[in-house]
Amino acid sequence: MQINDVSAIVTGAASGLGNATAAALAARGARVFGLDLDIADAPSIANVEYVKTDVTSEAEVRRAVSLAAEQGPLRIVVNCAGIGPSARILGRNGVHDLGLYRKIIEVNLIGTFTVLALASEAIAQTETLEHDQRGVVINTASVAAYEGQVGQVAYSSSKGGVVGLTLPAARDLAQYGIRVNTIAPGIVETPMLATVSEDFRAGLASGVPFPQRLGRAEEYARLVTMLVEHDYLNGETIRMDGALRMAPR
Repeated sequence: MQINDVSAIVTGAASGLGNATAAALAARGARVFGLDLDIADAPSIANVEYVKTDVTSEAEVRRAVSLAAEQGPLRIVVNCAGIGPSARILGRNGVHDLGLYRKIIEVNLIGTFTVLALASEAIAQTETLEHDQRGVVINTASVAAYEGQVGQVAYSSSKGGVVGLTLPAARDLAQYGIRVNTIAPGIVETPMLATVSEDFRAGLASGVPFPQRLGRAEEYARLVTMLVEHDYLNGETIRMDGALRMAPR
């Protein structure tokens, strides 16, 4: 499927993976609608319109989807929005905050599903292309879905859920010509990591077999564009991690 001259939605688009993805899709001719909870400091990118959106709000997501579809056809959706606070089940301050666990699941898993479902409803109404295809949804999981570390029980649960929904979602939406894939990144340089020391980042990179460095947001974005254009990749979760397998801590 071509990227040029279609509408695309990218969540978490104000920074990190989402921002790199929005820029990559816009550079290839898509009209990108960048959804994020805080868009005040989002960098200006040609052909990217930021839309303040809470991905856990059905009303706000519907509004954003309608906006993108009006400039349509809406054919590309990339879910990058997510949060990653850490806490142990039993820690120094007692049991894991149940509200925090619920919040992480709500944003990372339910938010992903909300955008996927409501955007798919709009994509299903577009004109079919070659082989009856209409569009593609790409979700973001994490290697923590497979090898969650100490303190990642909530985050790993949420990302494991994203991996788990990928194949049945692809099967559900096949009749509408919509593909669903997921990317599971390893340790990627994002604004969150910019706050830690070079020594700490070097320590993280040393655990990656090859290439022995942190991943880059631009590499995630490149994989997104490849998944959009590769019409036979469907129902798949692809690790982007340099062969990293996370240790317990």
